[in-house]
Amino acid sequence: MNFQINDSVVVKAGVKDPDTGMDIGGWQGRVAKIEEDNLLFIDWDSLTLKNIPDSYITNSELEGLGWSQYYIYATDVEKTEPRDTENDVNEMIGILEDKHAWDSLGKEGEGIKEVLREIASDDDEAALEAWDKHLRQALTFPFQAEVNEFQERGPLRTGDRITVEKIDAYIDDLRGIFVKVKKKQSSYVFPLADLEAMDQKGANFQPLRSYVIWFANH
Repeated sequence: MNFQINDSVVVKAGVKDPDTGMDIGGWQGRVAKIEEDNLLFIDWDSLTLKNIPDSYITNSELEGLGWSQYYIYATDVEKTEPRDTENDVNEMIGILEDKHAWDSLGKEGEGIKEVLREIASDDDEAALEAWDKHLRQALTFPFQAEVNEFQERGPLRTGDRITVEKIDAYIDDLRGIFVKVKKKQSSYVFPLADLEAMDQKGANFQPLRSYVIWFANH
């Protein structure tokens, strides 16, 4: 069967993904590219994307692989009628990208998703408020931390070890959540995102690290 760009195709019953062994029969999309050796590059349609298992997308993100497109031999698909529009596809991809934005980060990504589960990806103010609430519950004070980011100015420098006493009320759009810290006899207000808990096996380490990674990548 001859295929053309933008043809709608459906995967034949019983076809399995060679990497995962998952049955992808019935998955539908559009031909985006035709390669040599009878190989097609498919853009999955919005209904297929909506029903792709979360585990498939998460594993793809962890391995740095795409999940909205797929290479498949022409002998494994057949022509069909389209079920949606390209705008529908783009909208669904956006929804899934938001849902799985942090999957590639593994354990830290799981922590980030848990905190931001109900927050829109572009709502930084709400995200910071969610982190503030979460960290007030998750962190135990005081704890020892180290300045882990370069400081252009101020009394603290990379590598300084300080005591984190509590979360401050001030939240800044550019520097995030602030904490009250002490170095020797001096007290400061300092951005939490520039710190790392010194006890890597302690209960504070992972919640703080998840916040730091989110702040660096949001």
